[in-house]
Amino acid sequence: MSSRAPLPFDPVEEARRHWAAHGWADAAEGMAAVTSLMRAQAIVLARVEAVLRPLGLTFARYEVLMLLLFSGRGSLPLSRIGERLQVHPASVTNAVDRLEATGLVERTPHPTDRRTTLAALTPAGRELATKATEALNAEVFARPGLPTDDVRTLVDVLATMRRDAGDF
Repeated sequence: MSSRAPLPFDPVEEARRHWAAHGWADAAEGMAAVTSLMRAQAIVLARVEAVLRPLGLTFARYEVLMLLLFSGRGSLPLSRIGERLQVHPASVTNAVDRLEATGLVERTPHPTDRRTTLAALTPAGRELATKATEALNAEVFARPGLPTDDVRTLVDVLATMRRDAGDF
């Protein structure tokens, strides 16, 4: 994944030690947790992007494709996409613009609400979403880098953090 050699020590543990030594012991564990989480996110994102990049996708666009794939009709209002993915409307517009430009999604008028535009999955979008998911399942999701029991624990711990932040 990385072209550099791994460090001979854990820099987060070293930072935690310095944090405590400089009088911030009460925040050292939290700093280590947040820093570890940020580093883990970067590692996972690099793995995901390595799978999606050859398919011409970013993770944001992949999420839109999958949300549409999982929707009952293969289409959703742009506002609903933003709500479900918890992103700003401009981010949805950008992702849909790019997906539409490559023929993976098309904008269609809502059948009963003239003010609403739907993003609809095309057959090519459905095919690429499936292909990307199969690749991600094989390369990342089936082997996230943790033992199975730890994966469930991690999901539970992060759900607690997300719930506390008002994420759901």
